[in-house]
Amino acid sequence: MATNSTLRQSLKRLTPRPIWALGSNSYWWWRNRGRHVWSQRLNPRWRESQRSLKAYQNLYAGKRCFIIGNGPSLRQTDMSLLKNEITFGLNRIYLLFPELGFNTTYLVSVNELVLEQCAAEMRALQLPKFITWRARRWCASDPNAIFLDSDFTGPENFSPDITGRFFEGFTVTYVALQLAFYMGFEKVILIGVDHSFTTTGPANAEVVSQGDDPNHFSPGYFGKGFRWQLPDLVGSERAYRLAREAYSNAGRQVLDATVGGKLAVFPKVDYKGLFSSIQVR
Repeated sequence: MATNSTLRQSLKRLTPRPIWALGSNSYWWWRNRGRHVWSQRLNPRWRESQRSLKAYQNLYAGKRCFIIGNGPSLRQTDMSLLKNEITFGLNRIYLLFPELGFNTTYLVSVNELVLEQCAAEMRALQLPKFITWRARRWCASDPNAIFLDSDFTGPENFSPDITGRFFEGFTVTYVALQLAFYMGFEKVILIGVDHSFTTTGPANAEVVSQGDDPNHFSPGYFGKGFRWQLPDLVGSERAYRLAREAYSNAGRQVLDATVGGKLAVFPKVDYKGLFSSIQVR
């Protein structure tokens, strides 16, 4: 019996190339973009999210915030200093909450594999969560979810207005940078953005963890059996350069206070020096 792959290859050989290309492009546009855009017109949760997002525009004009990555360097970072700061946590940062004794101000997650496997855990968190619209089937029942039209296809750009379609930039950190810009923050500080992975392979390839996770702050972050995508560090650097330019053009700053981080796009600053007015351990 022919497999689906064999059947597909046979059809491809029999179909004129222009017709095949048109059909293939149409299929992938509908799968990755079209069906999600169409559902926005029908689903009241999208309209609710639009109203919520508009309330955040320039809400924090002139202030600073921290975007917290999930790299191992968080274990060398005094997170207690962030208790009274405005913070964006990413993906499974909530695994640290019991240890910290406080939550991040916001949570941002756009990777469908992460959301599919962690939606129930995220739903239990009592904080605003910015979630990609593509994950609505897992997160629609979460009253604290604010949906975004984030997209991994289309033009690579930086969007100052995130009420419409905007580019994900190969990393959730880039999504958080666009959110912070929309909210009006003047200074955005990155920590835990190590930009370095022990696990290697083709960018964006889906893999299954075979044991403890060496790439994040906790061995259980993407622990054994967890499905995840390998990073695209080159692609994310392109996106970070777009963010650097957008912030600079607006007279704002993105600073990198990651301890020992490998990212070389943003100016480096000493993390503890950011809290000179308070006692630092």
